[in-house]
Amino acid sequence: MDLIEILKQDYQRFPDNQTYSVYAQDVYFQDPLNKFRGVEKYKQMIKLIGTWFLNTKMDLHSMNRTGDTIKTEWTLSWNTPLPWKPRISIPGWSELRLNPQGLIVSHIDYWHCSRLDVLKQHLFPLKSS
Repeated sequence: MDLIEILKQDYQRFPDNQTYSVYAQDVYFQDPLNKFRGVEKYKQMIKLIGTWFLNTKMDLHSMNRTGDTIKTEWTLSWNTPLPWKPRISIPGWSELRLNPQGLIVSHIDYWHCSRLDVLKQHLFPLKSS
């Protein structure tokens, strides 16, 4: 199975049963809230998402590979475990860089919204689901 198919399946299952073997041991990860190196820390972050958030869903809109770069467009959504359980939605994209062995050495997530926009969704939910 090729890397694109593996990643597509990981997005469908997110955050459960991710395929960490496609990442280099010293993978660099960055998003608007985190920045670290190492597949073990990446596993811990995914486990935290799976433990803390409710009804987590990663909708993949597109995935394209050009040379050693894979770009994905997605929307991550979940219910935060607050008494009113607001549904949070973050549209964004990822840029994954591959080494010559085909392992992901860099995974950088970008959001199409600000951190403040995400905070506002917790306090002023648009709709409940």
